[in-house]
Amino acid sequence: MSEQELLAEVERDLNIDDIDFSDLEEQYAVEKNFGLENYVVVDGAPVAPESKAPVLEKVLRKLFSKVAQVVEGDDGIYMPVEGGKTKGYLFVQFKNGEQAEAAIKNFNGKKLDANHKLYLNKLSDIGKYTTQVNDEFVEPEIADFKSHGYLKSWLQDEQGRDQMAMHFSETVGVFWNKKKNEPEAAIEPRKGFTSKYAKFSPRGTYLFSIHPQGIQCWGGEDFHSIHKFVHNQVRLVDFSPNEKYMVTLSPLPIEIPDSPEELARCPFGPESKGHKLVIWDLTTGEPARTFALPPHLEGQKEMPWPLVKWSYDDKYCARQGPDALAIYETPSFQLLDKQLVKIEGIVDFDWAPSGVHLNGSKGESEYVLSYWTPESSNQTARVALMHIPSKKVLRTVNLFQVSDCKMHWQDEGRFMCVKVDRHSKSGKTLFTNLEFFKVTEKDIPVEKLELKDVAINFAWEPKSERFITISNLDNGNTNPAIPRNAINFYAPETTTKNNIVTTKYKLFAEFTDKHSNTILWAPKGRFVVVATITKSNGEIEFFDCNYEDDKTTKKGGKNDTNVKLLRTEKYPGMTNMSWDPSGRFLAAWSSNWMHSIDNGYRLFEFTGNMLREEPIDQFKEFIWRPRPASLLSSADKKTVRKNIKEYSAQFDENDAMEADAATREAILNRKRKLEEWRAYRAHFANKNTKENNVEAEVIEEIKEVIIEEKVEAVEQ
Repeated sequence: MSEQELLAEVERDLNIDDIDFSDLEEQYAVEKNFGLENYVVVDGAPVAPESKAPVLEKVLRKLFSKVAQVVEGDDGIYMPVEGGKTKGYLFVQFKNGEQAEAAIKNFNGKKLDANHKLYLNKLSDIGKYTTQVNDEFVEPEIADFKSHGYLKSWLQDEQGRDQMAMHFSETVGVFWNKKKNEPEAAIEPRKGFTSKYAKFSPRGTYLFSIHPQGIQCWGGEDFHSIHKFVHNQVRLVDFSPNEKYMVTLSPLPIEIPDSPEELARCPFGPESKGHKLVIWDLTTGEPARTFALPPHLEGQKEMPWPLVKWSYDDKYCARQGPDALAIYETPSFQLLDKQLVKIEGIVDFDWAPSGVHLNGSKGESEYVLSYWTPESSNQTARVALMHIPSKKVLRTVNLFQVSDCKMHWQDEGRFMCVKVDRHSKSGKTLFTNLEFFKVTEKDIPVEKLELKDVAINFAWEPKSERFITISNLDNGNTNPAIPRNAINFYAPETTTKNNIVTTKYKLFAEFTDKHSNTILWAPKGRFVVVATITKSNGEIEFFDCNYEDDKTTKKGGKNDTNVKLLRTEKYPGMTNMSWDPSGRFLAAWSSNWMHSIDNGYRLFEFTGNMLREEPIDQFKEFIWRPRPASLLSSADKKTVRKNIKEYSAQFDENDAMEADAATREAILNRKRKLEEWRAYRAHFANKNTKENNVEAEVIEEIKEVIIEEKVEAVEQ
């Protein structure tokens, strides 16, 4: 019998199901959860001597075990060693892929210490993302530098004019503001400029438009494209005070594409999957950090905004969560001290808008934030001030029978007022207390001002200790459509007794039986508008809080408590108001976003005199372009104030030239003749000096004569 015939006979007689393979299956068994998804590559670890590798491994195992389970034994962590030192990377095996993802989410980009930052990636991703990598090195193409020009060129306008953006229908245009004439276009109005709204950055450097694909940044003299920020279906936008960062929010979670081509164009990494909140670096155009929405905000129709609040210089930012505050340090955006600040029941918080000179801080500016917590069964409501980065609570005030709190920082950070709405024990009567934290004084004393009524609004005067409140005279029980309110003006009053100086806030002016609900101080203070903005009514009242009358002039000084109502303007349908950066002009408008009644805008002087009224169909928004802080020193500002009459005459001449063509020609002709006369005098003065060899001194005096003076009475 041949060999093939013998094998065929054996196969017929052999039943493979009767063979026992249990010993082989046990020997070569593969774990159910085994796979590359369980492995994580960790880069950025310290390079340490081989003798210290076990200690480093123990530290890293303990760190990762906080959020995921690392496989026990030597198989859990493999740390390569070469030349007697670790290589700065390691491989970690977790129990399953879900735990590996949790480790990546929590520790990718986190600082291990001051000099080392960890970067985590799945081992399976290495093969996925390197399939398109060539074996030979190809030098990348570096794009040519593209200059965007001087991004603050509008500040060089010879006439010192401000710019504003106007959004109407589907068009956005940027215009120069002119006192009496129609606004002059800085760029041609662009149709389809934005799908939602337009917004300037806090210092006016950039203009942003909103689109379904994300945010478009514009700048330069011609408002050309600078950056595109890809964030699908973005809805809300905010900025850090110094324009270093932008925050965007979308209702759709971030998705990470699978294909290498799409992944190369995606600005987000695997750690951002499912997140909705993004912080962008405006300089590079890249995302600096992404966050998931807190669970209590998921699915809400009305979103509190902003979700990220910034310190005055962009060094810190913070997010509020249930019973905690997350404070991050820029530019790393890592948690301060790697842990949350636990604050049970926290309702709201806010940063001081400027550096605070705490008593005993040796002149250095400090970072301070405030927060408040409501009453509970075992504790009172509390308002507290916290120092950052130490997280030390500087001052706490306990409050009873609290319905609501609103924190109002004075813009220099010297004071903070907490408007506390309180109720009686029965709950039927409401009233307001104002708690004033004097932040720069020793031990931060708190002064209380008790009001009889409910204050519905509060506003500090810029660079001042004065403030205004609007109080409801019907104890909060009136119909909101027809409120009966009072406008109250307060100023500090200083008294000295037994060589002890005390300061208390005193009511020095009150206007009753009003319907006002809005306060808007001019950027430089002194002038303020108090307005009524409702669906059926609109009214603007212009006040001068340093009005100089005959009595004040005779005393030879200024009266800080002399309030004068300069003018009242009715504006039915008004929805918004905004001061220009100089405080010389106020814009009020009726927005198509709120209703379709009499859409358009009106422009007023600070005294209440209306300069322009322009009805515009489907008018949506009027946006003044912000200005950065002045670069003038205190001495420069003093010089300007000293020569204000001279500058004022120049501006009046420019206004006259702008207002009337004939006047403009007359002024220009007068200047030409004056220059001709000076040239003529100079010519003959030089000629006589050469002929007679005599030094001559020319004394020239120019006198201006007022030909016509017009006095306009201000309505009271």
